[in-house]
Amino acid sequence: MRFYNTLTRREEQFVPLRGRLVRMYTCGLTVYAYGHIGNFRTFVCLDVLRRALKYLEGYDIRQVMNYTDVDDRTIIESEKAGLPLREYTDRYISAFQEDAVRLGLEPVEETPRATDEANLRAMTGMIEALEKNGHTYRSDGSIYFKISTMPQYGQLARLDHEGIKPGARVDADRYDKEDVRDFVLWKATQPGEPTWDYGVGPGRPGWHIECSAMALRLLDGPPIDIHAGGVDLVFPHHENEIAQSEGATGTQFSQFWFHVEHLLLGEGGKMSKSVGNVFTVRDVLEKGFRASALRYVLLSVHYRKQLKFTWDSLSQADEALTRVMDCLLRLDTVPRSDVEATVTEKV
Repeated sequence: MRFYNTLTRREEQFVPLRGRLVRMYTCGLTVYAYGHIGNFRTFVCLDVLRRALKYLEGYDIRQVMNYTDVDDRTIIESEKAGLPLREYTDRYISAFQEDAVRLGLEPVEETPRATDEANLRAMTGMIEALEKNGHTYRSDGSIYFKISTMPQYGQLARLDHEGIKPGARVDADRYDKEDVRDFVLWKATQPGEPTWDYGVGPGRPGWHIECSAMALRLLDGPPIDIHAGGVDLVFPHHENEIAQSEGATGTQFSQFWFHVEHLLLGEGGKMSKSVGNVFTVRDVLEKGFRASALRYVLLSVHYRKQLKFTWDSLSQADEALTRVMDCLLRLDTVPRSDVEATVTEKV
């Protein structure tokens, strides 16, 4: 099998590093709200990749898909709701799982939460390794990654190094390419925020360290075979994951990077929870459409091309799916013979 590797910007032959086992990490949902259909475009496309590797290529699969249940947004929204963080995020994890079943996603092997103790300990262990290797500094109780210590920083996102601001810091989890700075690994405790102390001081993890640590812990170390997610994660999230993981281990983090393009609304805007222009799986079902029709739409355009969603496109997909199902039903009525057995089985 060949597919496009974001890291090298070309199609490459895929061969897993450990025999017939594919070790794959998917950046999952940040559970401060319901997942929208733009999120699910990524998850449906990656479900197809998983199935192709497993059923067509015959590989064994070990896939991890995380839940980001602590970051700036989950904390803000849980405080607004007046609920403890864990209780608040539980509801959206359950909703995601229900939507995944509706859309026919095959369950993955591991679905860790960032706030599980084993994962928090893995994060602080990685931070300690980064400190030992000279990639960090502390300021006002927080720990930062010093990007000037990583000459290859920016390789995934193709950053212009002239735009990097050495010594400047950014505490936000999300920021733009025009604002490249040293990023936070462990945030100092703030009043009212959840806090943990597993060896690097009281605080909470930055968003980027979460996925690095969970991927390496649950996929048995680097390099993993495939790291996947939406194209919006290339920078800063995946770029920072590479810096952290390779800075801590001295080894390549992932041999393949697989990214799914945006889903756009009819007028061309990117669907985004932070903007508020989103439709959920529940919205689609409440309008009378089948979940299978939504899956059909989400797979109707190549994963590396932007997909423009309209309600008309969903209606057309529903009609096309009905024709496919009618055809399959008619095939069941065709008399079978020994000669046709192989063909019938394939259909």
